[in-house]
Amino acid sequence: MIIALKGGVMSEEKNTCYFYGKESEAFVTKLKEEEEDGRIFFVSFALNDVFPAVEWDRIGHLIVTGSTEEIKVIFGLARKYHCSIGIVTLPGQERMAKILDLPDDTMEAFELAKQPSEKKIDLFYCNDLLVLSDVRIGNTTALKEYEFQFSEYSLLKRFGLLWQAYRRKRLLKHYQFNLRTEKEEQITLSAIGMIGIGYNNRSWIATRMVKLLSAIDGQHLLLILSPLSLFQYFVISPLTLLFQRWRGDRLPSSCGYIKSNRIELDCLEPVKVVIDDEAARQTPVVLQTESEALALSVGKTFWEKQSASKTERNSIRIDNVPRDEETIRYLGKGLPLFRHASKEQYAALFGSLREEGNISSTFVILLVIATMIATLGLFINSSSVIIGAMILAPLMQPIVSLSMGVLRQDGSLTTNAVKTIGIGMVLTIATAMFIAYLTPIREMTNEMAARLSPTILDMLIAIASGIAAAYVKNDEKISASLAGVAIAVALVPPLAVSGIGLGWADWHIFFNALLLFVTNLIGIVFAGALTFLVLGFAPIHVAKKGIAIWTVIALLIAIPLYHSFETMKESANVRSTLLHVAFDINGKRVHLNRIEYLPKGKEAEVRCEVIVDQKLKKEDREYLKKVIEEVVGKPAKVIATFRYEL
Repeated sequence: MIIALKGGVMSEEKNTCYFYGKESEAFVTKLKEEEEDGRIFFVSFALNDVFPAVEWDRIGHLIVTGSTEEIKVIFGLARKYHCSIGIVTLPGQERMAKILDLPDDTMEAFELAKQPSEKKIDLFYCNDLLVLSDVRIGNTTALKEYEFQFSEYSLLKRFGLLWQAYRRKRLLKHYQFNLRTEKEEQITLSAIGMIGIGYNNRSWIATRMVKLLSAIDGQHLLLILSPLSLFQYFVISPLTLLFQRWRGDRLPSSCGYIKSNRIELDCLEPVKVVIDDEAARQTPVVLQTESEALALSVGKTFWEKQSASKTERNSIRIDNVPRDEETIRYLGKGLPLFRHASKEQYAALFGSLREEGNISSTFVILLVIATMIATLGLFINSSSVIIGAMILAPLMQPIVSLSMGVLRQDGSLTTNAVKTIGIGMVLTIATAMFIAYLTPIREMTNEMAARLSPTILDMLIAIASGIAAAYVKNDEKISASLAGVAIAVALVPPLAVSGIGLGWADWHIFFNALLLFVTNLIGIVFAGALTFLVLGFAPIHVAKKGIAIWTVIALLIAIPLYHSFETMKESANVRSTLLHVAFDINGKRVHLNRIEYLPKGKEAEVRCEVIVDQKLKKEDREYLKKVIEEVVGKPAKVIATFRYEL
């Protein structure tokens, strides 16, 4: 742009100048008609034309209407010639009006813009170019489109934009950035992109960093986007933003930030830099904030939202941002579907799992003691004793080791874990069988019976427990929670019941209880392997074979479990229906209680307690049996205990 300095066109009386873009002339004409005192001089201009000549020493206040780039030009002139400035926004610039707390009514906004202000705001620059909204460095496409604060698009439309960004996932990779603050702090890190903002611009970033943003603190914020996987970027981070949209102090774990007055930023390869969605540049860049640079006429609420405290200290939070050479090099090839664990993480966890997958004297002693406690607890029908045995039993450890062996296709780890689990099963069953054989009691307790009818629900519990076990094992800080996982999914109790079945020579008890243990084993191994995959302990091409095999195994074991679930559902429906049926048999009131339904092939068995107010005759009992069979839907053998209501 060329600014002509000769031939001033303003008189001495004019102390306010209203600059507007030529495309805004129709809008500004209405304001000209309302201006009565004649103390405002209106000047139109175009970015590509010679700028009108102005005697700046006679101007104290400016007003501007125009596009973002036109407003920037006038901001620059106001700063250069020490003028205060007000803004009258155009239709379509509602966001800018909200940011500056400008009135919605055009005439009210005009009146506010005419009032010179003594309060000054900071100005944010990128390579000496003024920034009004933000600076976007690298790839920030998905988060730019996936805004939560504004209602231009429906939530469905935003998810559509996110899907479009996902389809461009091949473009997502990390860059190695080198940063230096004004305190000469040198920082090397890895990120897919960064977003720089100078004040609360009402974006999703600003609303979550509102306590760190101010237009008068002399600093700007650089948000660092550093997801470790596509799953984290497109699933975890958006969900975090969605469910925390009402909390302004949280960011996804894939983000970090640096708050400073000056940041010099460079990259090993040129990276695109976009300023206010228009001006495109490349790295390197210098982000600079000029403190108290411009007197701006804005709404009262705008100033109330600004933090007045200034500090020369930088605020840096990059705990979750990769900085080691191995991770930077790996993520520079492109974002994996799931995160990649570091060598240190892998070595620590793998060493622990390899040790726990081996048989040891401690394992044997604890398992035998836990089995003794569990078996005796089953005989005395004590849930608290059984829970104590679950906590003591070490059988969960080799199962989690097996999950990693399956995932990594590690032959030695898998073999050792299977061997340890097999020996543990034999020890548990043998110990329980020995105790059952020596115990003169041959009565089935409720705790025993509860482990004889595994269903698909038990598989779901095992899967949830497997996820928890793998996640807990990955984080030493919450390793104490593994005991809770052991309680959630029963391992020793069903094996103990199976051993009791052998001691009683009852194969029905043996196989049904063993099915529950196998269900828990498969669910934990399958879910644990998937969890370790998501946590980044194996690449997809290594893990897919083991995952596929155990998926087939889980589907096969689900067939009898689903059949058991259907039987359980049928029993529940029959019991519920019979409990709510009121009988009136020849004037005699009858209702059923304590109903047990046992489907046995073509003929079912119903055991119940019949409560009547008079004795039932033979024909009454036959009618009652007929009604029960109608509810059951098949011939039924009815075993009833009669009680009389007085």
